[in-house]
Amino acid sequence: MKLRPCIDLHGGRVKQIVGGSLKDGEQGSAGSARENFVSDKDASWYASLYKEKNLRGGHIIKLGPGNDEQALSALKTWPGGLQIGGGINRDNASYWLEAGASHVIITSALFKDGRLDRNELEKISLEIGKDRLVLDLSCRKRAGEWFVVTDRWQTFTDFTLREESLAELSSYCDEFLIHGVDVEGMRSGIEEELVQLLSRKSLIPITYAGGIANWEDVEKMHKLGKGRIDFTVGSALDIFGGELPLEELLTQLASLDEK
Repeated sequence: MKLRPCIDLHGGRVKQIVGGSLKDGEQGSAGSARENFVSDKDASWYASLYKEKNLRGGHIIKLGPGNDEQALSALKTWPGGLQIGGGINRDNASYWLEAGASHVIITSALFKDGRLDRNELEKISLEIGKDRLVLDLSCRKRAGEWFVVTDRWQTFTDFTLREESLAELSSYCDEFLIHGVDVEGMRSGIEEELVQLLSRKSLIPITYAGGIANWEDVEKMHKLGKGRIDFTVGSALDIFGGELPLEELLTQLASLDEK
């Protein structure tokens, strides 16, 4: 189990926002969001920190327009060390890979009218290579099942997360990134049922994000995820204004892996 760091960009700034609170603005504007933290440091500062700590496989997420410059600066700081998502599709995926992203992260471009477009998924997987593609299957629970949500996490699709559906999609991509949307940014604890679901013999790496507030939540992640699921911590970390020191987390995580 590894920490996968994040750089969330909104309106050209590094921020931590509450999941599902992002609203579209007028064309070309960033839109509104409920913010937990707005950094006075730029994206390249965070990329440099992650490079120093060798925290590979973290993700840059562009939340709306106006974030390309910051995203490019982070990728330039650590070429090959970070993934990128937010508005990625078949037309621009190669651009971001050539700019230094190790992988591109895609969700909304693969869902048409709430349904997974398997033809589009196959095309992009073949064009950029399975080993450069991450599928974002961030989800919300409804009627006892976990449904993938798109369009700033506002639109429910008809795609549910199950062992068989994850196994099917694993043939097209290198990893999954999955936010528990209803607890994202809340620091209220992880989605335990979701973590348990994701731990069931996944064929490819999975990164879970959402709700982690403290070290006890990380330990719970390790137990419920059987050590198989990587994780992201956002608002709880001291580098994002929280109370959990990054250095302490990394030290404790190394100790946990030795047990």
